[in-house]
Amino acid sequence: MSKLGDLGARLHRGEVGYDFIGNRRIWYGISILITITAIVALAVRGLNMGIEFQGGAVFTTPKTEVSVSQAQEYAEEASGHDALVQKLGSGSLRIQVGGLDTGKSDQVRAELAKDLNVPETKIAAELVGPSWGEQIATKAWTGLGIFMILVVIYLAIAFEWRMAVAALIALIHDLTITVGIYSLVGFEVTVGTVIGLLTILGYSLYDTVVVFDSLKEQTKGITKQTRWTYSDIANRSINSTLVRSINTTVVALLPVAGLLFIGGGVLGAGMLNDISLSLFVGLAAGAYSSIFIATPLVADLKEREPSMKALRKRVLAKRAAAAAKGEPADGFADEASDGGAEPAVVGPRGRRGRSSERRG
Repeated sequence: MSKLGDLGARLHRGEVGYDFIGNRRIWYGISILITITAIVALAVRGLNMGIEFQGGAVFTTPKTEVSVSQAQEYAEEASGHDALVQKLGSGSLRIQVGGLDTGKSDQVRAELAKDLNVPETKIAAELVGPSWGEQIATKAWTGLGIFMILVVIYLAIAFEWRMAVAALIALIHDLTITVGIYSLVGFEVTVGTVIGLLTILGYSLYDTVVVFDSLKEQTKGITKQTRWTYSDIANRSINSTLVRSINTTVVALLPVAGLLFIGGGVLGAGMLNDISLSLFVGLAAGAYSSIFIATPLVADLKEREPSMKALRKRVLAKRAAAAAKGEPADGFADEASDGGAEPAVVGPRGRRGRSSERRG
């Protein structure tokens, strides 16, 4: 068995673990900092909206020896607007200029033909009106809203409303980070970007539901024992699914990284950049939020229930009594106690552990 596989088996059995719940304030702080950075970037830099949303024209030239930088200069001089130029695999150029109407588009096309020394009829022009982009944006927001509502309803029915709220916050967290990254790096927001954003929602939700399902199973009859608090079991649920989450995320990120860094960066395929960046950032953020945000939020909400507060009190009393007798406490050290307890980790679950669990 590989080292990673051995670690995953030990995590699943509860022989080792990391205190995710006990250190949740660190992860909350990191997420808040990243979210604030994303919001500031959006407020200061804004988004580089493509012509699909702001309107404009796309000119495709025949094969030419003119460089990308020179063609960009020609296009900006002819149009008076910023231009985006991409070199296509055939040696032709794709010149995108925003804010052009039909009359101005014909004029820019003629100027480009002259500057590039190619026949005007050989330059294909495609005009996109801003109303079309508004329709796409409206449909995207509508689809996003419907998706969020359905997610909350499903999780509330399949699990409970606290998990639904935590999953919704995690999804908003992932979307905010992804959009903030787009603002920071200046990538163009196109229809491909919207497709990528909607796609990552499913990936983001997947790991969260896996942990929630484990948590639901392990907390059945939790109030009938005095060994673990709800936060203890939530921590074990994260640890037991940790390696699985890492494996699925890495496997998903590898092909997306190929699209982003090879397809977009080396080959210069612009549409690949639009889709792959949102997928890459969203997948990474989704894996992070399911472990460090969603489940700790559920634990925080559940620990506010009177029954969970009473359970915590009994568990702490039992541990205090065991400590007074010099006996080792079963299960987790309590991460939320005020007595400076050591970080909570999953304890060994051998025969003694299982018999103790049955007696508890």
